[in-house]
Amino acid sequence: MRTLYVLRHAKSDWGESSLEDFDRPLNDRGRKAAKAIGKELRKRKIKPDLVLASPAERAKQTLRRVQDAHGTPFEVTEDARIYLAEPDVLIDAIRNAPDDATHLMIVGHNPGLQELVLALATPGELRDEAEEKFPTAALAQIRFDADRWSDVAPGGGTLDMLLRPSDL
Repeated sequence: MRTLYVLRHAKSDWGESSLEDFDRPLNDRGRKAAKAIGKELRKRKIKPDLVLASPAERAKQTLRRVQDAHGTPFEVTEDARIYLAEPDVLIDAIRNAPDDATHLMIVGHNPGLQELVLALATPGELRDEAEEKFPTAALAQIRFDADRWSDVAPGGGTLDMLLRPSDL
């Protein structure tokens, strides 16, 4: 059994026009939302074995706030391929994750992450909700009946949790 957590970065700040997209930080709303997601992960006793993260500033700040609120550091690998990646690139990163990490988190950006959730999950009510909206700081949990990450395939997972900051 494999569990994938898909975390979209929290709301970023568009106020500084001189910053490149890659360097945009979180705004106040984003910082609060990331903290709320981290607290909820702690409450549910969810801790990834490994996090694959976009190196963009807003993704790093989201992850840092989630970890701080969780109270436990996560093992993190930054992967430049995740920044604004298409679903096929994200699936490739997941398939190449080490098999000793049975609980994997990927932190990145839309539209790629939303499309990833839709590509991996079997039809169902939560998938329909994710298709309608996958807002900033949303977290999806997808389970796979697989022994290795390399066995993960489109349509092969069950989306059994969708957390949005507005739900908390």
